[in-house]
Amino acid sequence: MRLLCVLLAVGIAGCATHVQPPPPAPPQIAAPPSIVGMASWYGPGFNGHRTSSGVIYNQNDLTAASTLFPLGTRLLVTNLSDGRSVEVVVNDHGPYVKDRAIDLSERAARVLGMIGPGTARVCMDVLATPPGGPALGQRYFVQVGSFSDRANARRVQQQFAARYTDVRIEEARGGDSSHYRVRMGAFTTRQAAEERAAYVSHYGYPIVIISE
Repeated sequence: MRLLCVLLAVGIAGCATHVQPPPPAPPQIAAPPSIVGMASWYGPGFNGHRTSSGVIYNQNDLTAASTLFPLGTRLLVTNLSDGRSVEVVVNDHGPYVKDRAIDLSERAARVLGMIGPGTARVCMDVLATPPGGPALGQRYFVQVGSFSDRANARRVQQQFAARYTDVRIEEARGGDSSHYRVRMGAFTTRQAAEERAAYVSHYGYPIVIISE
């Protein structure tokens, strides 16, 4: 074994004068491990609306909404109850329901056989991440306003929900009172949050960008 290693070393040294070393590999984007969580789906009510990525949502495309992965991530989603799988592209943010990890398009949900049940426990494997995509972790939100009256918060939420699918109301309790915050996001970069904030500011609302 020692003699073989010596011969290999000599051979490599002899070739070194003739063979150029390979160029350094491009930096790799760290992908998260497989994630298991609950999936739901969204369809007709959002069909034709603009997604967080800027493209128009088409319920017949194989797409998904999630805040666990950067926009542009390709995922293999597997229904753990029967092993059905579908490949989707994350082009929207959501879902904003407790204990939900991903919202699938109607077509993707049909492939997984979850239209009837509405939800399914799935495994999400990253197949590819967008070039230069940010690492997971830091997220940004655009807060449109904070209201003591939920009806006012609902009115503002509905105003922007006609254009975006990532507008939601968060309740914040303090003592005996509650405030209802209207937020958009999450965004994986501050630039994306600032672009949304620039649009919303035209309506005269007190915009705040929040990072978590």
